[in-house]
Amino acid sequence: MIEGLTFEAAPEAVTRPLVSLIVPVLNEQDAVIPFVQAIDGMVQSQWPVLEDRPRLEIIFVDDGSTDATAAVLRGLCAGDKRVKLIQLSRNFGKEAALSAGLKASRGDAVVPMDVDLQDPPELLRPMIDRWQSGVQVVNARRCDRSSDTMFKRSSAQLFYKAINSLADHPIAEDVGDFRLFDRAAVDALNQMTEHSRFNKGLFSWIGFRTETLDYVRPQRAVGDTKWKFSKLLALAVDGIVASTTFPLRIWTILGSVISLLAFGYAGFLVIRTVLFGVDTPGYASLMAAVLMLGGLNLLSLGLMGEYIGRIAKQVRGRPLYIVADKVGF
Repeated sequence: MIEGLTFEAAPEAVTRPLVSLIVPVLNEQDAVIPFVQAIDGMVQSQWPVLEDRPRLEIIFVDDGSTDATAAVLRGLCAGDKRVKLIQLSRNFGKEAALSAGLKASRGDAVVPMDVDLQDPPELLRPMIDRWQSGVQVVNARRCDRSSDTMFKRSSAQLFYKAINSLADHPIAEDVGDFRLFDRAAVDALNQMTEHSRFNKGLFSWIGFRTETLDYVRPQRAVGDTKWKFSKLLALAVDGIVASTTFPLRIWTILGSVISLLAFGYAGFLVIRTVLFGVDTPGYASLMAAVLMLGGLNLLSLGLMGEYIGRIAKQVRGRPLYIVADKVGF
C-alpha cells in the first residue's frame, strides 16, 4: 500500500460492467499516484451508490521508463487489485504501448487515457452513460485549443486538413486517444496487424456506432510532455502513409501529365525543325526542365521509399512490442 493513498473496494457483482482504463506511461513517477487518486475520487463522486458503480481495471503500460515509474506502479498493484502493470522491454512508442494495453484489457468498455490528467476523469461518467445507451464508440473532442501555442494550433489544423483530404476514411478532428470503445470495437482493433501504427486512423477505420462529447482540455497537472516536434512529425507521416495510398496515385497522375506534355513538346520540335530548320537550343530552358524533372523524380522516390520502408517493417514479422513483465493480471 502506498502511504496516503486509499481505495474503497466495491462489492464484486457480475451484473456491473467492467471498464478498463489504458494508461501508457513513460517516466511518469510523479504522475501515476495523483492519476489513481483522481480516478478514485471521480468514481466516488459520480457514482455515490456503491452498487451502481462500474467495476474498474486500470492498466498502466510502462513504455521503457528509466525512472522509478515501474517501482511506484508495482506498489500500487500491491495495494489495489484494480491496478495492473504491463512493463515493456524498452521504449516502443505510445502507439505500441496503447496496443499492448488494448490487447490485455478485459473490460466490457475500454478507455485509453493520459496519465497527466489532461483527459478529465469527470468525462468518464457521460461516456459510460452514452455507451450503456447503445453507443459503441464515444469520442472526446477538444472544443477549445486556445491554451495551445499558435504553431501547435496551426500545425494541427494543417495536419487534419491534409490527412482528411487524402485518407480513405477521414479521422475525427481534435479527437485524440481519449475515447471509449465497446468490447466489439476493441476486438476489432486487436485484429489489426500493422507495425507502422497510427491508432487514430485505425479507430476511424473500424466504424461502429459513434457519438462525440466536447470538452475543454485542462493544463497538464504533473510532469512534461514527451512529444517532441520530431516525434509529432514522424507520427503525422505515419498517419498519412497508413491511411491512404493516394500520394502514390498522385505521382502516377503527375507522371502521365508530364509525359503527355513532353510528347507534345517533342512533336512540336520535330515539326518546327522540318519547317524552319535547327536553331541553337536555350541553356536556361534546358536546365529548368532537367532540374524540375530531377526534383520530381527524387521527391517521388522518397515518397515511394516511405511506403517501401513500412512494407519491409511489416514483412519482417517482428512483434509490435515485447512484454518484459506483467503484474496484477
